[in-house]
Amino acid sequence: MKKLFKVTACACLAAVLLTSCVAKKKYLAATARADKEHADNMSLSKKLVDEYEYNKRLNGNINELNRRIGILRDSISGLEDNIAGLNKTVGGLNDRLSSLGSEKENTSRQLSKTKEQMDEQRKRLEQLQAMIDQQHKAAEELRKKIADALEGFNNSELTVTMKNGKVYISMQESLLFPSGSAEVNPKGKVALSKVATVLNAGKDINIDIEGHTDSLPIHTAKYADNWSLSTARATSIAHVLIDEYHVVPAKLIASGRSQYDPVATNQTPEGRAKNRRTEIILEPKLDELMQLLNNKPGE
Repeated sequence: MKKLFKVTACACLAAVLLTSCVAKKKYLAATARADKEHADNMSLSKKLVDEYEYNKRLNGNINELNRRIGILRDSISGLEDNIAGLNKTVGGLNDRLSSLGSEKENTSRQLSKTKEQMDEQRKRLEQLQAMIDQQHKAAEELRKKIADALEGFNNSELTVTMKNGKVYISMQESLLFPSGSAEVNPKGKVALSKVATVLNAGKDINIDIEGHTDSLPIHTAKYADNWSLSTARATSIAHVLIDEYHVVPAKLIASGRSQYDPVATNQTPEGRAKNRRTEIILEPKLDELMQLLNNKPGE
């Protein structure tokens, strides 16, 4: 019995010891797994923290990049506005350049046209000057011929001068007419015959005969006033030249100026005597000159 009890007790003890060993192994294994899981959890937590910090930094970088992108977009927008403004300016400059090109072309054409007109005007002026010089030369030659023809008369009877390209033969009343008369006296006809000889030798001469009086009024049965007397004297001279010396009538113009074109004062007898005169005004014909003056450039 004691022996059985001992055996049973040993068996129980062995069972307890065996059970205790198994539990310890399981405990140790569980502890090891727990430690490993804890270590894994700590490692995972560390990774999570690292990932969080990385993501935080990444988000910060992304935000910074987004901020820079925003600034760049604003800059790009500003640059696009500037480019649009520059393109508009360039367009305006191109338009202005085109306009300036057209203006330059127009100006060049105008300058060319102006130069042509100036050349033409210069040519016409040279032609006019040549004709005027020719007319002055002809008038001077005519004056000399008249002066030579009338050299037998003194200055108190007549004068021969040139003024404004015309030859003036001024004959005093004492040479041509009795006082208050329009009938040419013999000595006056001698002078007119010498003038007619020169006039008939020259074809291209215009002849203007003007009668002049002093300011003393006249009223006779034949002449109502100085207008009548001055006109009658001019007409009488014209008739002598035409009828007696065969001057071509178409060359002559006769007119009276009365007292209104004096050459001296009418307050003295000497002055009035100078004013009582008949002027034969000779002018070489200017038909060619007048035609040139009346022609438009380019005709």
